[in-house]
Amino acid sequence: MELGAFSASLSVRDLGASRAFYEKLGFEVTGQGQGYLIMVNGTTIIGLFHGMFEGNILTFNPGLLAKADADEEDSLLEAWRVHEFTDIRVIQDQLKDSGLELISEVNDQTNPDGPGSLMLTDPDGNMILIDQFFNRPDGSEE
Repeated sequence: MELGAFSASLSVRDLGASRAFYEKLGFEVTGQGQGYLIMVNGTTIIGLFHGMFEGNILTFNPGLLAKADADEEDSLLEAWRVHEFTDIRVIQDQLKDSGLELISEVNDQTNPDGPGSLMLTDPDGNMILIDQFFNRPDGSEE
């Protein structure tokens, strides 16, 4: 099962202070929005989130693959996008078939071929998010 690019989604108290700290570690902002920043250093991705969730989350993104040689003129999503990947719905079925309990599931009723996400926890209670930004890839299993 290919889960895509990995990142740590960090819940932070002060976005500005966290940004300054991670910039000193060599991270650069590659995406941002209301209450969050996405930062990259080589193939390492972190998301800084203020007021969006409690605790830190291990995040995987089907359809993205961290590439050290990405074209800097492309956005992060386009530079790291792959067009053949395991769809989130297939991953969800595989996880459920293996006996894992999901906290949240992809909502096929509202968007059966579009982006989706699911959440689960590991045995120690660490939150794991699998978040697909793209539509179902062509030829993926139903």
